[in-house]
Amino acid sequence: MKKIVFDCDNTFGIKNCDVDDGLALMYLLGSREAEFLGVTSTYGNSSLDVVQAVNLRMLEELGRRDIPVKRGGEKRGCYQSEAAGFLAEMADRHPGELSILATGSLTNLRGAYERDRYFFEKVKEIVLMGGITSPLVFDKKVMNELNFSCDPPATRTVLTKGRNVSIMTGNNCLKVLFTKQEYRERFSGKENRAAAYIMEKTDYWFGYNDEDYGIPGFYNWDVTAAAYLMHPELFEDDVKCLRVSEQDLETGYLGMDGDGMRDGAAAGKKGERCTCNLPVIREPEAFKDNIYETWLSVPGIRTGVCRQN
Repeated sequence: MKKIVFDCDNTFGIKNCDVDDGLALMYLLGSREAEFLGVTSTYGNSSLDVVQAVNLRMLEELGRRDIPVKRGGEKRGCYQSEAAGFLAEMADRHPGELSILATGSLTNLRGAYERDRYFFEKVKEIVLMGGITSPLVFDKKVMNELNFSCDPPATRTVLTKGRNVSIMTGNNCLKVLFTKQEYRERFSGKENRAAAYIMEKTDYWFGYNDEDYGIPGFYNWDVTAAAYLMHPELFEDDVKCLRVSEQDLETGYLGMDGDGMRDGAAAGKKGERCTCNLPVIREPEAFKDNIYETWLSVPGIRTGVCRQN
């Protein structure tokens, strides 16, 4: 069993906001090998107030009010928070056993480190969703990076101080697209509350991605990171030596050591070296099968929060 804290900017079901944090939450709840210690709320997809409310509402609807939800820092630099204290406490309580999945800004993790300078030494592993190694260019426009860029000093701290850090970059998530047709084929006709709940709450996201970016479906950014945490065998590890600077992290850019840093290098802002794993999905179909099967295994959804489709 993995002892997990999920640090996220969940906006599941909020108009024009990402659904993948919520889907990652459901993936963890459907994973038999996950011991869910708590959820910590951060900002990114929306304000902290919205994210905190969504996390509480989802866990209520999914029948898991037993899972604590802790409020994090509301903006860059807000490192003293309930969430930071909870992360530090969990690392202290479970040294060498705690796994952290972080899919929003990294303000809370920096806060935990400021509370306990041995925090990262106590954490078993950290899996992040964020960062880009090249621009995310789609038919209609370029997609901005909205996780690492939220709080570059915090991101730099996590990447350079963290141990056993894996990063699911935006670029590596592009290998697998979830289309509306496939989504409905996998879910329709099933007497399964999780399937009905997901279809009802996320249907709008297909239209948003098509209209704004010209994407005929959507990428499950945060679910991909959750899948790596629980099933690394579905991925090929790719350990890289990075050189990160706060200047580059303002856009979420991850520079590879030796590839020549962007503008800042000439000014001596070469960044700090760190080693991180940037895993890549092995087989798209096996990866998708695992995700759908895990979603359908989510127990305890309350009657009345969804309608059967």
